[in-house]
Amino acid sequence: MEQMIKNIEFSKAMEMETLVNYQEGQVISRTLAQGKNLSMTLFAFDKGEEISSHSSSGDALVHILDGEAQITIGEEVSHVKKGDVIVMPAGIPHALLAKEQFKMFLVVVFKP
Repeated sequence: MEQMIKNIEFSKAMEMETLVNYQEGQVISRTLAQGKNLSMTLFAFDKGEEISSHSSSGDALVHILDGEAQITIGEEVSHVKKGDVIVMPAGIPHALLAKEQFKMFLVVVFKP
């Protein structure tokens, strides 16, 4: 049977934030699922790293697993930290900046 979730061990309890590691001067990603209607990706940002303003055709839910970041959605700036969840709506430009090293779990849901 084809596995729809990848790059993660099955049937084993793990701490999600340990599944992606920081690397100096980089943004590291680990894709767990990529499909027509859904993507799930883990990210680790070194301090000062960013993803510049862009928009997506899907609603994006971000769960901060570690550290602190600044997320800009349209004109609204939010400061998020470990444990926070924020949704970036489809079609609205958004950007992320690592105020400190931070890790996030990103789930993007697209229209079927």
